[in-house]
Amino acid sequence: MTESTGAADIAAGYAFTGPALDLGALLWDGECLPDAPVRIPLPMLNRHGLVAGATGTGKTKTLQLIAEQLSAQGVPVFLADVKGDLSGVSAPGAANDRVQGRAAEVGQKWTATGFPAEFYALGGLGHGIPLRATITSFGPVLLAKVLQLNRTQEQSLGLVFHYADTKGLELVDLKDLRSVVAFLTSDEGKTELKNIGGLSTATAGVILRSLTAFEAQGMASFFGEPEFDTADLLRTASDGRGIVSVLELPAVQDKPQLFSTFLMWLLADLFHDLPEVGDADKPGLVFFFDEAHLLFSDASKAFLDSITQTVRLIRSKGVGVFFVTQTPKDVPGDVLAQLGNRVQHALRAFTPDDQKALKATVKTFPDSAYDLEELLTGLGTGEAVVTVLSEKGAPTPVAATRLRAPESLMGPVDGPELDRAVRASSLHERYAQAVDRESAFEKLAAREESAAAQPEPKEPKEPKATKGARATAAKEPKEPKGSREPKEPKAERSVVEQVVGSGMFKSLARSVGTQIGREITRSLFGTARRRR
Repeated sequence: MTESTGAADIAAGYAFTGPALDLGALLWDGECLPDAPVRIPLPMLNRHGLVAGATGTGKTKTLQLIAEQLSAQGVPVFLADVKGDLSGVSAPGAANDRVQGRAAEVGQKWTATGFPAEFYALGGLGHGIPLRATITSFGPVLLAKVLQLNRTQEQSLGLVFHYADTKGLELVDLKDLRSVVAFLTSDEGKTELKNIGGLSTATAGVILRSLTAFEAQGMASFFGEPEFDTADLLRTASDGRGIVSVLELPAVQDKPQLFSTFLMWLLADLFHDLPEVGDADKPGLVFFFDEAHLLFSDASKAFLDSITQTVRLIRSKGVGVFFVTQTPKDVPGDVLAQLGNRVQHALRAFTPDDQKALKATVKTFPDSAYDLEELLTGLGTGEAVVTVLSEKGAPTPVAATRLRAPESLMGPVDGPELDRAVRASSLHERYAQAVDRESAFEKLAAREESAAAQPEPKEPKEPKATKGARATAAKEPKEPKGSREPKEPKAERSVVEQVVGSGMFKSLARSVGTQIGREITRSLFGTARRRR
């Protein structure tokens, strides 16, 4: 090689002996050096990472490039497809002059290859297999962010969940939660509010209105059953390659709070269910979290703390998380500190704010032989500044890199082909058809119907009378009701006892095999632990 000593030192920092992913070739003094590959050690992929850069600089193709190589190494991948052009990972790429030219520049032996993929869509809005969550498992903290509630309202929503959990009212979809809140704000339910920690009627009303507006915007389809089992993200194909799970998001691009929070639910659910594995030879899953800045925007400190804890601890469960956004400053410092691998595409510096972002980005990198401010504004499409963790866990030298070309199709597959792939999936039958079983809405509705059909419930609350007075006042047709005299102590029961003793809760007891029936154990973000 003819590179200078500086380039040789950088190249030596990426000369790993174990399995690694090839990102591209080193750039030095404007020249691409195909004999100096820039790589990421496979075991270090669970140390998390960041893929950043301005719009149009090649972030999506970088995700595709990394996903392909992970799949080839037997590692399942999750990709959030915000723009709708990652479905091509399942189809062989098309050879053309640009692809062949890039491959020659970086020393890549390019072969058109498709990879095993599953396609999902939030709530079925799109071509993919419907991906849903129940309100119960989603939890109050994540739902409060989706509803854009303030901190007080978030805490109040938590009390509503607590009430539903302890009373066995399973919250499957939005109408279940809305019915519980409506009950708690009704004349009959106001007493219940006082019994669950001071939830005010006014705040409950705000929550109810937010739920109604949320549902009116067409959000109801995202919550329900069958609930997606995140273990399905961990599968490999029959040939041993990892399955690439592509979540189609273009249909919900105008609902950023929803899809970013839903992605966080997927991570939280994985965190709950996966066992500790420590440092493995390769990750069990690598999760790419696109449009990451949406998750952190206007987030409370408690919410950010939960994200930080999840990212910090999920590594030991074999899951690597890559946040994808425009600049590192979009990610809070405590989270950024957990991201050991960095692929930084070009940044723009057209405004004073852009200049600040550029300077802030440069400060997040280790000392470098490059003038990073100049380099980051001069990178071309498909080029990036890279630093990763070596096999020993130490940061590698900063390397300007010309990235390899993906071997799968760089663009979406057509709709009919995508539909055929979805219908052929072994998961289609399990998740395609929504199920609306008996839950809180039906139980509360049944209770209301039962109360309407029996206008006498207030009878036990009448003042006690002596047996003689009752016998004198009672008419002959009511004689049989005198036989209920031993049940008169029910008049002294509290409202809570009356509710628990109602037909609704008796029905719940009969269906305890399919209902919760006891308080749910909740963890990070207030999400429920899955029972398998």
